Amino acid sequence: MKKIKVIEMGGTISAHGKNRLDLKDYQSGEYTGSDFLKAIPEIENVANVSFESFLQVSSTEVNADHWIQLRNKVTKCLLEENFDGVVITHGTNTLEETAYFLHLTVPSDKPIVFVGAQRPFTALSSDAHLNLLQAIRVAASDEAINRGVLVVLNDEISSAREVTKTNTYRLEAFQSGQVGYLGFIDPDQKVHFYRQPTKKHTIHSEFATLQFDKFDNVEIIYSYAGATGQLIEHLIEGGYYRGIVTAGTGAGLVSPSEMNALQKATESGIFVVRSSRVGNGRVMPIDPYEKYHFISGDNLLPQKARILLMLCMLKYNKMDDIQAIFNEY
Repeated sequence: MKKIKVIEMGGTISAHGKNRLDLKDYQSGEYTGSDFLKAIPEIENVANVSFESFLQVSSTEVNADHWIQLRNKVTKCLLEENFDGVVITHGTNTLEETAYFLHLTVPSDKPIVFVGAQRPFTALSSDAHLNLLQAIRVAASDEAINRGVLVVLNDEISSAREVTKTNTYRLEAFQSGQVGYLGFIDPDQKVHFYRQPTKKHTIHSEFATLQFDKFDNVEIIYSYAGATGQLIEHLIEGGYYRGIVTAGTGAGLVSPSEMNALQKATESGIFVVRSSRVGNGRVMPIDPYEKYHFISGDNLLPQKARILLMLCMLKYNKMDDIQAIFNEY
């Protein structure tokens, strides 16, 4: 049987509610490995699993320091301790961001699977039990090797690059947009993959071999009708940020006032990445914006474009070099 490490970071999957109908006011981080094994004895038929509590922070508190600690932990598990795969339990609010960071920075082709839940462990019809079992099943699958970091909820397997949370409480919250899921775990208890990620990740990523302990600051600016650009002006004046990602309207567009402010930002040495608030579709270079020296974010969601830009700035100081990375990743 495969040797799988489950790294527990809390979240709804580990939560205790006031009663079985408490689906919103529960307390996370109440249940750990021994509780999971007792409630889900089927785990022992899937893999040789070791549980370890790690960090135990709310997903709303997760920051880049936690990402770096987790990257080091996962790398040690896979490269030094010789686990065949890793499962990470995580709160769903920022799960996709932590997963994408590891997708770009872990130097291993072994399965790394993130899992969470939309209903607490104690809830009536909780998804926590089956989600965890299915995540372990995927991590123990030979077919999951070299597919980058995966996210498993609701019997659906997604790539960390595309997946995002799309609903506050529904079980089918995690979707991969128009590009779709990588595969499924069906009632035959087998893992079925139907496509392979084509963008660079894990052992194919140049960021997987970098050593780092901090990042320059990158902010996300959300565009809307009548946006004044004043927030961008404040970012420039503060001198605290080296990058800005715009969650633009439509195909990554911004208001005239924002455009003027963003031009000042690039002139002051701040990198600007254009992405879209739409959720699907590519943001690509367009003639009206050509003179402004913005980076096009392709189809990365703003929160993921931010992560890629943070990593790019560890190595590159030129817009063209960073644009090349966004084209490949």
